[in-house]
Amino acid sequence: MAERVEIVAYDDSWPDAFRAIAAQLATLLGNRVLSIDHIGSTSVPGLSAKPLIDIDVTVRDATAVAEGCAIMTEAGYEPRGNRYDREVFAFMDRKTSPKQRIYLCPEGSDTHRRRILFRDYLRANPDKAQAYEALKRRLAAEFTHDGDAYTAAKAGFVDDVVDLACATTASVSAG
Repeated sequence: MAERVEIVAYDDSWPDAFRAIAAQLATLLGNRVLSIDHIGSTSVPGLSAKPLIDIDVTVRDATAVAEGCAIMTEAGYEPRGNRYDREVFAFMDRKTSPKQRIYLCPEGSDTHRRRILFRDYLRANPDKAQAYEALKRRLAAEFTHDGDAYTAAKAGFVDDVVDLACATTASVSAG
């Protein structure tokens, strides 16, 4: 049976959970790691979200991604396959609370760059974060047991926000 798509109120413990997970990942993956970033809705203060900490781990290159995949699997993370672009691989830990979804990304990953732009734009624009929350709640009710459809239905909003973030960054750079 498919997991229920559940949106919960923002939890002030999410940033601490991220820091604890990041420390574990840094130890586990060692010198392959260039950065560990809290992404997704739990990384935006005040934003309701699925109770799941999303994390991008940026590593040196495709070789470090492959090595990291083997390490993550051996450590008990559930491999979720190649996600979003051909070089990004996802892993889940459903045993923790909140759950964890870890993405291994090579340096220069466009997927990672877009996620950071999206996160930072929502952090800086509470009105857009509120609109995103309303959309997520509506879609969670519509796609109660279809996480893939829920995610796909958010894509247009996410793309629009990333475009806004790029335009804002470009205008600041030009100014």
